[in-house]
Amino acid sequence: MPNWRSVTAAAVLLVTSGLMSVPAQPALASGAAAQAAAAHTSTDVHLFYYPWYGSPAVAGSYRHWPQGGHTPPNDIGADLYPKLGPYDSGDFAGAVTQQMRWVRQSGAGVIVFSWWGQGSYEDKLAAGVLDTAARFGVKVAWHLEPYTGRTAASTVADINYINSRYGSSPAFYRDGAHGNRGAFYVFESLRITDWTVLDQVNSSSIVLAQTTDTSKVAHFGGMYTYDGIAGATAPGWKNASDFCKANGLVWAPSVAPGYIDDRAVPGNTTPTLGRNNGATYDTEWQNALAPATGGSPSWVSVTSFNEWHEGSVIEPASSTPPAGFGYQTFNGAYGKTGAAAETAYLDRTSYWVRQFTGITNPPPANPNLAAGKAISSSGNTQNYVAGNANDGNAGTYWESAHAFPQWITVDLGAATSVGKIVLSLPPAWGARTQTLSVLGSQDGSAFSTVAASRGYTFAPGSANTVTITFPATSQRHIRLSFTGNTGWPAGQLSEFQIYRT
Repeated sequence: MPNWRSVTAAAVLLVTSGLMSVPAQPALASGAAAQAAAAHTSTDVHLFYYPWYGSPAVAGSYRHWPQGGHTPPNDIGADLYPKLGPYDSGDFAGAVTQQMRWVRQSGAGVIVFSWWGQGSYEDKLAAGVLDTAARFGVKVAWHLEPYTGRTAASTVADINYINSRYGSSPAFYRDGAHGNRGAFYVFESLRITDWTVLDQVNSSSIVLAQTTDTSKVAHFGGMYTYDGIAGATAPGWKNASDFCKANGLVWAPSVAPGYIDDRAVPGNTTPTLGRNNGATYDTEWQNALAPATGGSPSWVSVTSFNEWHEGSVIEPASSTPPAGFGYQTFNGAYGKTGAAAETAYLDRTSYWVRQFTGITNPPPANPNLAAGKAISSSGNTQNYVAGNANDGNAGTYWESAHAFPQWITVDLGAATSVGKIVLSLPPAWGARTQTLSVLGSQDGSAFSTVAASRGYTFAPGSANTVTITFPATSQRHIRLSFTGNTGWPAGQLSEFQIYRT
């Protein structure tokens, strides 16, 4: 089957015309662990999801993975290699179950199922994906793809078919804020000029056009963009957002971590959008949420959970892909390396979900200044990297190299008045005393003492949390210097929080 997005991405550009570190997670987390890691999920964040993959063990042969003339299992049509390897979208007990755990971990509450017509390969897998999604509280919306012969009338018939066939599933997404209607994204909606027939289904369904051209959305219930390359500059987003608000429509801008389809579509001229260790993803989320660009969207759609051909995935990519094929990895994303980087984009999505869902709330009077800031250390053990210490997850932690002294530093980005630090270890750990001092710096090079070295006891009775206060001082870089630990021969922290007072 052709990869429509790779073929048409350049055309879509014409049509539709910024960091908190993230927690390391087990490669294959249990359902309970994954759900605990993402207790905050939102059905206003939707992940484009592709159920078109096949393997010999389930489908009888590889499907989609050979795209671009490749030969799985080691050689696949993608520039990143899945953590799960070339999996099968019909492996509901295995790959799909793990995917739903990861969706939960991302904080998104909805997947947008790529659907290619009644009786298609993807349609035949829909019931199994819905059943698996339901077990994890994940909802399913629909991405109506441009199958051969698609018309406005056939699209209406498809919407009625999907509502009738799958509407009783507990995983079927309906938006309570918009009349409890299902959601249908129409990819390449501009291929068809007259959508009058959509009036027949608008009472039951929210149908979104893929465009920012407000003259092309008559009869639709909203707009989305999909294009991950355009999301870096958000062309037309502000106008589309304002139009949707003024006309009671859904605005669902699409954000992506990057784009590369070199292996899937050899010779294609679609430009590559580098991930820049997560900066690209942050920029696109900022574009979606900022009043000057995307406004306050109804939903945010993410391109994508697992479109491997285009390298836009947030699904974990292997940190040790087969050698000799030129695969990329997520190494370096948000300060993560190795296996810890594999889930970096899931966890960063969770961060942005929290930002999005709290966007209308006033900021806290005394926010944690370390949240979302660059963090570094003198070293770490295994995958217990510095980024674990300001990821908002008390279950992950930084552990230094096994020698003293060691340090961990947060860059606040600018000189800021600070007067309190709160440090934590995982709540279930036994008591220990760590000896440390607090240092400050304007340039990240010359440090002075903010709080002299002393022993601080972390005990389960106090949630393994220690608070250090000191006279307010203006500093850009805040460093903790460790010289001892009665519980382990290394500096350890699960959370490093910094406050004004």
